[in-house]
Amino acid sequence: MSTSFEKDVLVNREMFDHKNEERFTLRTPSGLSEEVVRMISAQKKEPEWMLDRRLKSLEVYNKMPFPDWGPDISKLKIEEISFYLNPGTQKAQTWENLPDDIKRTFERLGIPEAERTQLAGAGAQYESEAVYHNLKKEWEDKGVIFEDCDVAVQKYPDLVREYFMSKCVPPSDHKFAALHGAVWSGGTFLYVPEGVQVSLPLQAYFRMNAAKGGQFEHTLIIVEKDSLVHYIEGCSAPQYSASSLHAGCVEVFVKENARARYSSVENWSKNTFNLNTKRAIVEKNGVMEWVGGNMGSGVTMLYPCSVLKGENAKADHISIAYAGHNQNQDTGAKVFHIGRKTSSTIKAKSISKDGGISSYRGLVRINKSAIHSKSSVQCDALMLDEKSVSNTFPFMKINADHVDVVHEATVGRISQEQLFYLMSRGLSEEQAMQMIVSGFIEPVVKQLPLEYAVELNRLIQLEMERSLG
Repeated sequence: MSTSFEKDVLVNREMFDHKNEERFTLRTPSGLSEEVVRMISAQKKEPEWMLDRRLKSLEVYNKMPFPDWGPDISKLKIEEISFYLNPGTQKAQTWENLPDDIKRTFERLGIPEAERTQLAGAGAQYESEAVYHNLKKEWEDKGVIFEDCDVAVQKYPDLVREYFMSKCVPPSDHKFAALHGAVWSGGTFLYVPEGVQVSLPLQAYFRMNAAKGGQFEHTLIIVEKDSLVHYIEGCSAPQYSASSLHAGCVEVFVKENARARYSSVENWSKNTFNLNTKRAIVEKNGVMEWVGGNMGSGVTMLYPCSVLKGENAKADHISIAYAGHNQNQDTGAKVFHIGRKTSSTIKAKSISKDGGISSYRGLVRINKSAIHSKSSVQCDALMLDEKSVSNTFPFMKINADHVDVVHEATVGRISQEQLFYLMSRGLSEEQAMQMIVSGFIEPVVKQLPLEYAVELNRLIQLEMERSLG
């Protein structure tokens, strides 16, 4: 007789490893070139200014070196990646209007059900194009804009031109930011007008299906004065033997007295290089919250960043990373304190098993202007065997007086005494280990919406089952 956990494992394996037949109206030639960039822009019928930005990003990319720190990314073959894949379907406002295979993919992931019961709006991207986007009328009437980024370029050019990769994440930031600026496609544009409190989350889900593909969605969020929003992103891809690349970009602008929460669970397949960039600029009395779960990908380099520009601005970073066999999860957070009396809290947890490598890589910088600021960093690592590795690379640069900065790091293993105690109460070794891990990640999980909290627990259970079974 199969257990409920075994049934969950089967459901999750089918959910995330399912591959649809590849079919495209356009798949650009492998590798990066000016021809490819122009093809992407022409396919989207973009204005000249966006094409100019793409070409300038390409110039920056060609001049910049690959990072020589962090995980080894030498196996990433840029020349083999297809940077744009159009799945050949028109964007729909009802799930019924999508092709059956694409609709079933998102139904397996639970997106339509979540939209009906718990969300103010939902978007879905398949390969390089948004295939579904919808905002409930209640929020549309209040002036909230929730579109995919390609549509926003056409409908709201002044807003996009002002904010897109100019004030927050410029292409010169690093090589993969420049790459993103050249080949970005799809994503989310979210604008919340002054004084609007969006009480239900908005969600977008990004799915890669093709082998040797790339996904480069751009998320641009603008939260005006005295407003509030919670935005959720989920990501997944099936397993292939060839490498895939995810190099998305998230830019968040939190204005005076506004509050934004960005939650993300990324479950790319182990052949995926997840080289993502996320950053927020927070004005006076603004609050930015980052909640993230990272697993699945072979290599991840991800360090959400908060720039606390205004007085009393605040940032909270909470994350969990899981590294199993042949996985290197290099994650962390960056916070720049610029305004007076700014505060930040970073809580990072990691789990490594079967030789997996998990690393916390963080930066806290307090400028001379940021007097009376506070920062607290806490890193907790759990290693489930003798083969696994956990690293901590904190960097703190304090240029102001009268500040309060704390850093705490712990590394531990599951003890035989803990396992023996739980097994003496009737649990198997696998169940006992899962219970200990669930308790370890609980502070992160409780910050996620219910369906994502359940999914994160199941995903980690699935990863552990694959390595134990």
